[in-house]
Amino acid sequence: MAIKIDKLEKAAKAEEKKGPSPVMEFLNRDIKLFGSNFGDKKKEKFYSELQTLLNAGVDIKSVLEIIEQSQAKAEDRELIENIRESLVKGSLLNEALKETGKFTDYEINSIKIGEESGKLSEVLYSLQTYFERQIEQKRLVINAISYPTIVLFTSFGAVFFLMRFVVPMFKDLFKRFNTDLPTVTQWVLGVSEFFTNYFWIVLLVIVASTITLISQRKKEWYLKLTSTILLRVPFFGELVRKIHLAKFCQSLGLLISAKTPMVRSLSLTKGMVDFYPIASAIDEIEAEVTRGIPLSQCLAKYPVFDKKMLALVKVGEEANQLDKMFDKLYKQYSDEAKYQLNLIGTIVEPVMIVFLGGIVAIILVAMYLPLFKLSSGIYPQ
Repeated sequence: MAIKIDKLEKAAKAEEKKGPSPVMEFLNRDIKLFGSNFGDKKKEKFYSELQTLLNAGVDIKSVLEIIEQSQAKAEDRELIENIRESLVKGSLLNEALKETGKFTDYEINSIKIGEESGKLSEVLYSLQTYFERQIEQKRLVINAISYPTIVLFTSFGAVFFLMRFVVPMFKDLFKRFNTDLPTVTQWVLGVSEFFTNYFWIVLLVIVASTITLISQRKKEWYLKLTSTILLRVPFFGELVRKIHLAKFCQSLGLLISAKTPMVRSLSLTKGMVDFYPIASAIDEIEAEVTRGIPLSQCLAKYPVFDKKMLALVKVGEEANQLDKMFDKLYKQYSDEAKYQLNLIGTIVEPVMIVFLGGIVAIILVAMYLPLFKLSSGIYPQ
């Protein structure tokens, strides 16, 4: 056993020394602005290594030593060390993870079920799969919105520069000619004057509104309002709904496959789904399932769950294969969301470029049109 552990340690160190390429490291980076720094990518790697080494016959404490040594950051090594020390003191793995405060109830309860049922390896693989899918969804969203976002901010920056600095210079020039200006020129000059006089007030209002919304982002009225508005936006509303339905199906399917009771599965799934229409529905569905009402009938009362889901869930209940049906639904929703995200990249980018390019063109035409009229008056044909 000592020889096996030594070989595994050398392999882990060699892999760590080799490291990923710069491109892959950027793509695999877990994007988190707030919260725990032990994010989805690190958790996916943690569960993958834990499951692989346990299947290789290495005891849990030795596995954690190997994982600890492979961590690049000191805080990650300290986290794994704390988990290992808790195990040495007699704690179970789920208890050790809970003590760190870095793992969700979904993970802790899944591992607890795995330890109690003797299927820890299967649960670890399910958690690895869960975070792999989460990372894939994040990448799809980021890839779809990154380029349009860059174009949007760059274009608005160019428009702001023109309205704030270039147009006022033309305004001083037009005053010298003392002539009537075209309507489009007058409109652009008016907007430019507004930018000049009220820019800091507008900026202050935007910042204050942003801070207020961020402070209220977890309040029920805010979640309900934003989700209602978002779902009514053409195309994007349906895309958001499918992304969150995919997360709902994935979480519930993995818990059911681990033989978690339905009521407990719904409770844990609620903690993983941060979309108000689904999270609020789960509260009532949980109570109805407790009274013995079939899940398909409970879901049918809420419009966020479509007819396709209701039909497959009903079949899954009748055939006692709910976990397989939820996995099938997850794949379908994920594929549909992936297609729509790719469609966004294909359609939205050129439309945005044309639209913002048109705004810049209008500004330029508005500024040069009076000059053309003046030149034609000075040099008549």
